[in-house]
Amino acid sequence: MAARHRSRKRALQVLFEWDIRRDSIDGAIGHYYETLYSEETETKPKIDRFMEELVRGTVARSEEIDRIIQERAENWRIERMAVVDRNILRLAIFELTKKEVPPTIIIDEALELARQFSAGESVSFINGVLDGVVRQSMTKAAGAGSAPEME
Repeated sequence: MAARHRSRKRALQVLFEWDIRRDSIDGAIGHYYETLYSEETETKPKIDRFMEELVRGTVARSEEIDRIIQERAENWRIERMAVVDRNILRLAIFELTKKEVPPTIIIDEALELARQFSAGESVSFINGVLDGVVRQSMTKAAGAGSAPEME
């Protein structure tokens, strides 16, 4: 498994716990590392900096990201979405705003997480929302005459 894919998978797991428990993000990250360490393992797991960057960034911008999701997910209130689905969307939208990875790769990664962790119909839902976010950012950028911007 590629390192970044593993980090995204881990980030989704941490975000899921944070969303359910409403614990601090540091607590959720710490708990995740604890689950990787067992009495049978003599070494603590290595810090996953990319995972932590994704998680902390997503949580820091969660209000803005949730607003973007709400605008693109017609007829769906964010609190009514499946916890996994909304966190896949949050994670992907945060990564889209960083503009370090092409949108197609981010969307593909999000869809792979949905296939692995969510229900079958979630894949098309997540694809539709993310496609709408990318199209909207490209339309705004074209109107402004600059590189694509996220809200």
